[in-house]
Amino acid sequence: MATENAEEKSNKVDIEQQLGETVGEQFTDEQKFALRNVDVYYGDNHAIQDISMDIAPNEVVAFIGPSGCGKSTFLRVLNRMNDTIDICRVSGDIRLDGEDIYDKKMDPVLLRARVGMVFQKPNPFPKSIYDNVAYGPKLHGLASSRAELDDIVRTSLKRAGLLKEVENRLDEPGTGLSGGQQQRLCIARTIAVSPEVILMDEPASALDPIATAIIEELIDELRENYTIAIVTHSMQQAARISQRTAYFHLGKLVEMGPTEKIFTNPDHTLTENYITGRFG
Repeated sequence: MATENAEEKSNKVDIEQQLGETVGEQFTDEQKFALRNVDVYYGDNHAIQDISMDIAPNEVVAFIGPSGCGKSTFLRVLNRMNDTIDICRVSGDIRLDGEDIYDKKMDPVLLRARVGMVFQKPNPFPKSIYDNVAYGPKLHGLASSRAELDDIVRTSLKRAGLLKEVENRLDEPGTGLSGGQQQRLCIARTIAVSPEVILMDEPASALDPIATAIIEELIDELRENYTIAIVTHSMQQAARISQRTAYFHLGKLVEMGPTEKIFTNPDHTLTENYITGRFG
């Protein structure tokens, strides 16, 4: 047992030494998000360590890495979801279209309308399909009449690839839909407030292969109108849907670059070891 512990300790030290050699194309000519020197702490735990990157307009960027490496924590930085955790502290410069999203003048509620989020498990409200999608536009006063609201709901459902399946039962509970349909309903609910960015935290991990394929096709279509950042444990999914991929390890950004390069010719040994299944 002592030998095993020594080996584990040695491996950890070796990985930490390798993490000092971060490389990759973190930055872009065009920026939707610009993040510099971002750190996240949960109490004394330094969960995200000095990460800098750009996210370009109308791109899908995938965050990959072993469980517990900080992918979801970093994703939640982008719309201040970490604000809901009392012991969480975020530092660094984080800008959306040049605006500091952590400025005291920035309203987190309005920010989350601009930067929507789709969670791992579908979470439709205990309301009708129609009311699920209409909730955000009502809250933010985006429709001045029932006709405008109807148009927003139908357009959002159509963009989410769900309208044809539910248009004759909009008054039925959203919770009565299948898992894949519920996730697309949540995407429609996010789209309904006209966000600029959509964050997705493993949106297909609880879905069957057919529903997953529909969600992936939808993500590719949504890229025409939105910037998308997605956390995924599926490297195949990241390869299929993203233009750039970021590899995280132990709270650090190891490497970020064009997805094809990351998966075929990564610059960093840690990235290669993860992609080839040597650990993770």
